[in-house]
Amino acid sequence: MVKLDWEHINSLSPYTLMSYENRPLTCWFTTDYGVNYAVEFKADDLLSYSEIYQFVIVNINHRKSPRDSKLRQTIINLIYGFFNQRDAVMLYLCETGDNKQGQRSRLFESWFKSSPRQAEFVYLSANIRDEEDVMNYVALITRKDNPNLPEIEAEFDNAIRFFTNKPE
Repeated sequence: MVKLDWEHINSLSPYTLMSYENRPLTCWFTTDYGVNYAVEFKADDLLSYSEIYQFVIVNINHRKSPRDSKLRQTIINLIYGFFNQRDAVMLYLCETGDNKQGQRSRLFESWFKSSPRQAEFVYLSANIRDEEDVMNYVALITRKDNPNLPEIEAEFDNAIRFFTNKPE
């Protein structure tokens, strides 16, 4: 099970992350613009690999969020904290309810790929159109030194093929 060192993450983050005692992989914070975010790493079963977690970011009060470098840095520090465990795998699926999933995907990818330590990670992404013709964006991230990397990459590739090649 992945453990987060909230004290260390907060020492590096511009926004203070408040964790929940009974939910060790969940936190919330408020930006300088009054936007409240909840962030969670939820165990996921898309792949059979045991240490895969879906990364969820929710704008709790639905306020518009301007470009905020402190938000970006807080999220990146949280992700780095998650990856202190070498064999952890993170899955990021973009919310589709407001049809802004493409924007979310591009923003997250730009945040991650421009981060100082991005070269330490494997970033796999895919776009999958569902049965309602909605485009879904997914990314899988893990450390390059994850001992199970070949199996994780193969399983992710098989899952994406399964979801994109649905029978007529």
